[in-house]
Amino acid sequence: MTLHHLLEGPASAPPLLLGPSLGTSYALWDEVAPELAVSHRVVRWDLPGHGGSPAGLIGAGATVADLAGLVLDLADSLGVQRFAYAGVSLGGAVGLQLAVRHPERVASLAVLCSSARFGGAGPWRERAARVRREGLAQLAESAGARWFAGDFTVPRLVRDHREADPEAYAACCDALAAFDLTGGLSGIGAPTLLVAGREDPATPPAHLREIADAVPHATLVEIPGASHLAPAQCPEAVLAALRTHLDGPPGRGTRVRREVLGDAHVDRAQARQSAFTAPFQDFISRYAWGEIWTDPTLTRRERSMITMTALVAHGHYDELALHLHAARRGGLTPDEIGAVLLQTAVYCGVPAANSAFAVAQRVLAEEPDEG
Repeated sequence: MTLHHLLEGPASAPPLLLGPSLGTSYALWDEVAPELAVSHRVVRWDLPGHGGSPAGLIGAGATVADLAGLVLDLADSLGVQRFAYAGVSLGGAVGLQLAVRHPERVASLAVLCSSARFGGAGPWRERAARVRREGLAQLAESAGARWFAGDFTVPRLVRDHREADPEAYAACCDALAAFDLTGGLSGIGAPTLLVAGREDPATPPAHLREIADAVPHATLVEIPGASHLAPAQCPEAVLAALRTHLDGPPGRGTRVRREVLGDAHVDRAQARQSAFTAPFQDFISRYAWGEIWTDPTLTRRERSMITMTALVAHGHYDELALHLHAARRGGLTPDEIGAVLLQTAVYCGVPAANSAFAVAQRVLAEEPDEG
């Protein structure tokens, strides 16, 4: 048996595992995961006895290390050796455990509304005993107040709490009672982001600051108005923090776009941008220029040649002119450009290559000395 999970995003994209909080399912990430899946292969998983995961995966006396082992089993079943990880509360504790005990598997780590030690063991053991005795119905009634600030709530998550398996929930409480990684944080080598909700009574910002102070070069972000389940209450802020952590500064794509296409083109594109086109321009800058063109597997010269071929094949001659200028800026000679277009005559067709040569002749005449 493996943890129940949901896969989103391109199969070839870098893997990102998302862990839930106690009492919730992978629905906790509903407002964030689809956006992250634009650039990552997102794997959302459920705790044992929560959502669709079998309750029998853990039992009384379970530890966070046991849960981390189940996550590694899931990754292995998917053929994922190294991954980025983000988790909330108990899911964040699992991420810390993985980063400390299995550093070779964790490429980067984000810990949200969590702690290296969740208070004393006593309250968690008392909660486990109460749940084993009474079930979860009464505890679920107070979930909204524990999880969210103000009048905000997410009925789906409260329902998940109510419908979780009591014994598996209690076993997760056992894991939280025994968890203490305060002595191992300095050994974490993965790039680490800590996200705190300023209104979080369960794991207040001080808990995240303690981790940030101990983990080398960690980054701490505090989100105003967020309580314990920040991805549900403040998804935009969480998404912005995770994108910067996972993909680099938001200006990286724009910088590369300017380097390849030139300032004049980017300035014109930004001047024409409207509220309607802004999401598309953001997508282009983040995904095409911030992800694809920054991948070091191919050089920019090679990417220019591939792009020209694709544009000829689809008859996008206006875009071809733009990328011919970019190719010259990137150092391609007229002879190299001609060789690429001659190749397209064989594989894309003579009429397409004929039109492409006409565009190239005009572009090369416009800037004969560029490159």
